[in-house]
Amino acid sequence: MGENMNKNLRKAVIAGNWKMNKTRGEAAAIISALKPLASGANCDVVICVPFTALETAVEAVKGTAIKVGAQNVHFEANGAYTGEISAAMLKDIGAEYAIIGHSERRQYFGETDETVNLRTKAALNAGLIPITCVGELLSERQAGITEEVVSRQVKLAFAEIDAAQAAKVIVAYEPVWAIGTGETATAEQAQDACKLIRDRLCGLYGKEISDSITIQYGGSMNPKNAAELLAKTDVDGGLIGGASLKAEDFGVIIGAAN
Repeated sequence: MGENMNKNLRKAVIAGNWKMNKTRGEAAAIISALKPLASGANCDVVICVPFTALETAVEAVKGTAIKVGAQNVHFEANGAYTGEISAAMLKDIGAEYAIIGHSERRQYFGETDETVNLRTKAALNAGLIPITCVGELLSERQAGITEEVVSRQVKLAFAEIDAAQAAKVIVAYEPVWAIGTGETATAEQAQDACKLIRDRLCGLYGKEISDSITIQYGGSMNPKNAAELLAKTDVDGGLIGGASLKAEDFGVIIGAAN
């Protein structure tokens, strides 16, 4: 009972990662369909849309409990970083969250544990809520080094971040082998990994802080498996990919988090 009481100390957060999908018109249509499904939700609902749709999304969610986030943020305030977007720019447009270190950013765009840390700090300093991603590759899980990999990623992501700031971060556990593959970690595997993350955070900041940090599962959560995953003690929400692009599916997952 005590462990599940800890779950009440933190809010469930269901965040949709739209990835490189949807024009402004398409974004407005999804949000319109999502509004009635998200009203009265007991969890926080966030949609992380492409940069080009941010302003549209911010406008479209006005008067609702839905929050808007970006899918990345640069670690410098400004400068000669062609193609990048700063935390201040995101705040200015009305974004409240930013995904950091998604496995696709690590895989295709050279993100490292160091840049994940820098981006997390930049987001925090600007008043954005980071959704900082960690997770192992299939080869790493098969080699039996999930614990080492995830522990290292957590410790490096939170380097030089004090307890007060750390409490504002959302951590997303993303087993890379379960993203866009149709594979999903079992509810037990998800719980084990999220508990590992919480244990590492406890080692860094103590139990009170680690119990307050929201840890999401982010590997192919969908309407069929959401309830089982979200029932686990240390799974406090989801970072949803494909299922977030269909309002009805996303609505089912929001319902499961309630």
